[in-house]
Amino acid sequence: MKRTGGTDEAKRRAGERAAEEVEDGFVVGLGTGSTTAHAIRAIGEAVENGLEVRGIPTSFQSRQLALEVGIPLTSLDAVSSVDLAIDGADQVVDTGDGTEQVLDRSDAGDGDLIKGGGAAHTREKLVDAAADRFVVVADPSKLVDRLEGPVPLEVIPDAHTVVADAICELGGDSTLRAAECKDGPVVTDNGNLVLDCSFGPLEDPERLASRLASIPGVVEHGLFVGRTDAAYVGTESGVEVREY
Repeated sequence: MKRTGGTDEAKRRAGERAAEEVEDGFVVGLGTGSTTAHAIRAIGEAVENGLEVRGIPTSFQSRQLALEVGIPLTSLDAVSSVDLAIDGADQVVDTGDGTEQVLDRSDAGDGDLIKGGGAAHTREKLVDAAADRFVVVADPSKLVDRLEGPVPLEVIPDAHTVVADAICELGGDSTLRAAECKDGPVVTDNGNLVLDCSFGPLEDPERLASRLASIPGVVEHGLFVGRTDAAYVGTESGVEVREY
């Protein structure tokens, strides 16, 4: 069941709390989305106050915001490691009731994600996977008992019809994501297209992730399985911390 509540105040609480994990000298992955934007702004304020960090943006959007708030930037191929990645999600599996302030979520599936609502999941997965610690920022509306899609796929333009046929064979329905402010489809920062693929409630996200990754023409899918170390869930009264 999807929880309710997704105010900007809850997002701000989550983002600012996650930013507190950033330490002097860190290389930080900067995710994409409205909740992560609050973390980026908080890191920028800390930089202004003397914190020395380098950020690796996962999208044009996060790069522009990081530059705006004064975070020095670098890239994956210019560093030996990433200390921390902060990112949002479209859905986060969380099977608890949220009554504890600090929660241990070790159950199978807790912390699994669907990402890609901002069409940046390929670069996000690269940076998040490279990080020593990956934390998710979210509001209660993103919490679900089971992932249920749609799962975004970044696909090579020439392959989108072939990939759509493959998704049909897997029992899913795919839709080419359309741009909102122009005619035609959404184009990712990598110059590719996005298929949003619905499979209903996912019984085995790990198996589906493997099958999606094996389809020729798929650059990356939006299933993040077994990658999350912690989640900061902002509420109207505070932040609930999930450790996975």
